[in-house]
Amino acid sequence: MFVLELTYTAPVEQVDEFLDAHIAWLDTEYESGVFIASGRKNPRDGGVILAVGDDRAEIERITAADPFVTGGVCAYRITEFTATKTAPALAPYLQPLPH
Repeated sequence: MFVLELTYTAPVEQVDEFLDAHIAWLDTEYESGVFIASGRKNPRDGGVILAVGDDRAEIERITAADPFVTGGVCAYRITEFTATKTAPALAPYLQPLPH
């Protein structure tokens, strides 16, 4: 599982120019099953996405395609973790500890 933290590198007014394209990009990744939650940070200086996948390189490829990135208005910090405990609704994403 991955925590994707977006940090805006441009004023919010510039970020908003890419918002519709960013939302369409999010929708595509939700439909593919990669994203399971997302939202703005408070204060609004970026956002957070929870993603699932086995391949960090694939997550990096996906984030590089975000219109916020291609538009030069945000940077990503990607944190990979093993979800060894979840709420019941997230049980399908439980992972065993690596040996």
